[in-house]
Amino acid sequence: MTNTDTPRYDPAAPPPAELDAFPDELADALVGVHRLIRRRLRGQVVQPRLRGAEVELLRLVESRPGIGISEAARELFLAGNSVSTLVNQLSRDGYLIRETDPADRRAARLALTPAAEERLGDWRRRRAELVRHQVVRLDEADREALRAAVPALRRLAAQLHEEAEES
Repeated sequence: MTNTDTPRYDPAAPPPAELDAFPDELADALVGVHRLIRRRLRGQVVQPRLRGAEVELLRLVESRPGIGISEAARELFLAGNSVSTLVNQLSRDGYLIRETDPADRRAARLALTPAAEERLGDWRRRRAELVRHQVVRLDEADREALRAAVPALRRLAAQLHEEAEES
């Protein structure tokens, strides 16, 4: 079955019986894992804490150097003025460089500073170490189940992202 053959979601149709509790259980598990990772990593930081939206913006700029504020707002599903506030704060803190777009002098292009690159790299290393430490404590069957779930979780995230863009 190709992606074009995949049945479309019909909100009027009753969900399959196996999905009665599963979506809620999955969302709770993902939120729980994310929250606990964030908490554990936060306890290891000596610098002032970055809020979730600040980290998301830095990670977006890292993956798309030169992104504009409006585009970043759309990508993060935030209001433009909220992203402008984040940009101002992160610029003041020495994590973002805001440059004038040569094609449109009214627009800004964003880039990470070396301090931001170092902080994101450190965060990524600590996160990988924390998760690796816990994953190796699982039995092989659980590790394999998690490994096998990653592609499906990525597809789920992509679908959620696409649906949010459509609305």
